[in-house]
Amino acid sequence: MWCYRGGSISTEPRINDRIRVPEVRLVGPSGEQVGIVPLAKALELAQEYDLDLVEVAASARPPVCKLMDYGKFKYESAMKAREARKNQAHTVIKEMKLRPKIDPHDYDTKKGHVVRFLKQGDKVKITIMFRGREQSRPELGYRLLQRLASDVEDLGFVESNPKQDGRNMIMVLGPHKKKTEAMAEARQAQEARKAEAKANPGKSQNAADSDSDPDAVDSDVVDVEAPAEEPAEA
Repeated sequence: MWCYRGGSISTEPRINDRIRVPEVRLVGPSGEQVGIVPLAKALELAQEYDLDLVEVAASARPPVCKLMDYGKFKYESAMKAREARKNQAHTVIKEMKLRPKIDPHDYDTKKGHVVRFLKQGDKVKITIMFRGREQSRPELGYRLLQRLASDVEDLGFVESNPKQDGRNMIMVLGPHKKKTEAMAEARQAQEARKAEAKANPGKSQNAADSDSDPDAVDSDVVDVEAPAEEPAEA
């Protein structure tokens, strides 16, 4: 009886002497069709061109093999995958907590965070925390959420209307701008700052450095792809 004992299954294609078939359908280095040839002949051509014989379609009959520089092919594939990951937009929800009777200065500060989050293309979960007798005045939280939504309506919209959740009231704001667009604009702005700093080497870099990562000291972040941690109150 056959038994699988675990371990990783290789996804690498078979190359050169690892190919174990009598004949292959051969594709040349420029993509030209050579035709069905004996494996020995295909290996001979690979040596002649100083290339590898790579099995690109193992399920075909006969298998399809191509003459290529396999090391270069793997490197270029890795670079493409790395670039794709770099440009990938991860969906995150950033949370901001407020009290129903928040003072004007704190409100302006936290509204500034919400504005920045929406500009970056992130969703924002707004949580109003009620304590003690405040729980009997839910309209205070509702009016505060409505005020905040109105103040940032040019950057975001109410994705989830205010609703009571135990002692809290929650609303979710969604950005008008897509995450990918925000990332592209941020990269352009960063490149512009670098170009300006290069053109003016005597100018201080402190401002550019402080703007390069505005979330560096911000802990009010919840990644929806991971278990959510309750953020500290800002």
